[in-house]
Amino acid sequence: MAERLPAECHVDALLRTDPYLEQYTGELQRRYNNLKSLVKHIDANEGNLDKFSRGYESFGIHQQANGGIYCKEWAPGAKALSLVGEFNEWNVFTHQYQRLAYGKWELYIAPEADGSSPVSHESKLKVAIEDQSGHRLYRISPWAHYVTRDETNPTYDWVHWDPPERYVRKYPHPPRPQSVRIYEAHIGIASPEGKVATYKNFTDNMLGRIKDLGYNCIQLMAIMEHAYYASFGYQITSFFAASSRFGTPDELRELVDTAHSLGLVVLLDVVHSHASSNTADGLNHFDGTDSCFFHAPPRGTHTLWDSRLFNYSSWEVLRFLLSNLRWWVEEYYFDGFRFDGVTSMLYHHHGIGTGFSGDYNEYFGLHVDEESLAYLCLSNYMLHSFYPDFISIAEDVSGMPTLCRPVKEGGIGFDYRLAMAIPDKWIQMLKELKDEDWNMGNIVHTLTNRRYNENAIAYAESHDQALVGDKSLAFWLMDAEMYTNMSALSPLTPVIDRGLQLHKMIRLITHSLGGEGYLNFIGNEFGHPEWLDFPRVGNNESYHYARRQFDLLDNKLLRYNLLNTFDKDMNNLEETYGWLAAPPAYVSEKHEDNKVIAFERAGVLFVFNFHHEKSFPDYRVGVDLPGKYKIVLDSDEGKYGGHGRLDHSTEFFTESQEQNNRNNSLLVYIPSRTAIVLARDDPRS
Repeated sequence: MAERLPAECHVDALLRTDPYLEQYTGELQRRYNNLKSLVKHIDANEGNLDKFSRGYESFGIHQQANGGIYCKEWAPGAKALSLVGEFNEWNVFTHQYQRLAYGKWELYIAPEADGSSPVSHESKLKVAIEDQSGHRLYRISPWAHYVTRDETNPTYDWVHWDPPERYVRKYPHPPRPQSVRIYEAHIGIASPEGKVATYKNFTDNMLGRIKDLGYNCIQLMAIMEHAYYASFGYQITSFFAASSRFGTPDELRELVDTAHSLGLVVLLDVVHSHASSNTADGLNHFDGTDSCFFHAPPRGTHTLWDSRLFNYSSWEVLRFLLSNLRWWVEEYYFDGFRFDGVTSMLYHHHGIGTGFSGDYNEYFGLHVDEESLAYLCLSNYMLHSFYPDFISIAEDVSGMPTLCRPVKEGGIGFDYRLAMAIPDKWIQMLKELKDEDWNMGNIVHTLTNRRYNENAIAYAESHDQALVGDKSLAFWLMDAEMYTNMSALSPLTPVIDRGLQLHKMIRLITHSLGGEGYLNFIGNEFGHPEWLDFPRVGNNESYHYARRQFDLLDNKLLRYNLLNTFDKDMNNLEETYGWLAAPPAYVSEKHEDNKVIAFERAGVLFVFNFHHEKSFPDYRVGVDLPGKYKIVLDSDEGKYGGHGRLDHSTEFFTESQEQNNRNNSLLVYIPSRTAIVLARDDPRS
């Protein structure tokens, strides 16, 4: 059963953190009341939220215990429905649905004489819909579990998936990690080969790498079926189908289960912000109308994405989307979701042509889409009620207050938001500024500018920064020299030297200062070159840039493995000290001339020297706790491609000399373009 909602939202907790919200308490209470009203109506009309969100148990087609088939669809604008396929030679008259109330239709097909199913495993199907004008449309069920496409046909086919033996889950969900270290991955590019990689390849060749690197969470992109591969999985056509281009549903189940055996939490990239405008193999015009699952145009069309926008006020759309969330947890064992396109959902303007300054009037008012906001609240309420360890992450660029606060406080209920300003800042600096013009205060501000008590996932780069038109962080730093000078047998050129050092420093300061979680996109841990570009007409359907070149990493004569080792040790150090789960850092220094940043978090001292040429012996750094400190991570170490200028046997003793508002301080040697992490070596700590 879902957790009972209190009569009033507990806004006092929000106001203690952010008094500026006080003038909007009425809005927050109203949003909360909208959620309560939805839950109340679901309980009254459907029994409870659990039953309502299990629509996949009756909608679509289902094998019955006696061998028969039960079918159910929602098509309010249709005049007639029938099920056609290979089983009845595509005859639209033999298996017609019966109309039910509220636009629903059902069909029962008796078993064969021997008790076997009339629809065999892997046979093709369609829902034949007669619209109000008498035209016949052939559609894929919105609830289809498996769709495939052969090379000669651009349109996907609905394939009945009912194997004689199904994958049996072996492992429970792992405990939710205190510190979330996310490895963002795309199944299809997880291989150096120029082809679409598979679930099996990921299970056999990627899970071990990810575990060894110290990540505890995998975020899988492009799993929900999408007809257009180059959409990166963001133009969904079949919401209940795992993408068949990577393999079978059971192979995905095995992937997630195997990850669980390694203690890895697995998140799904969920796209409920919009849907593909495809008709033949998508939801668009499913019942012959331009609405059904969506608002009618223009409200139901996203002009920039050329996609359809859901009608979140529709009862059956709510059932469909909530059931979709439950489906991926119950059927594929996912531990959490990253909700894509949340900014587009929150506002009627969808963020198009709109800048967000942080003025609270931008987050409250008629421009906010209260229907989709209520859906997000309901989704988070449901997921956290039924799955207490569930992780939900919002992709929102607007900075919506209360996005990551519990719904009972008047929040929207996410656990984390993506800190989307951070990667943009790094790319902007690398594009536009000389190293000597980097502003330490601006770096710190960008990394720490987040809402207190609303957790953020920090990242230096994600898939967005790797797409064609942009390039990876490593490629911005080293560009064409990555083709010629990454060999460990060749001299270290100034460009490669700078790139290696800054790559490590940027990732470490983002990891330690930027949020309460950390994310890395597949391959960037070792400084993947170039960019991502999926096969399409514009590149002659090439897979050259739609792959991750792990062969570069595995070649120990190349310098990529140095960055990979640093990434591993950085993650393992966080596992030891847990700074991501600790309160925000105390920044004691951001020195513009010296290009030095120093801060403490989780009792650990971080010192960064971004100066391109100056090293500082006996540099005094403030620290809170007295005692003896030792170096626990040094970006200048030789095994990371550094110059080995620091002696790790050195012990650093604090003095009771105040420095930058810290009661104690110590002296360190901090070489140029180097980051060091120091921890207390004190048996009493």
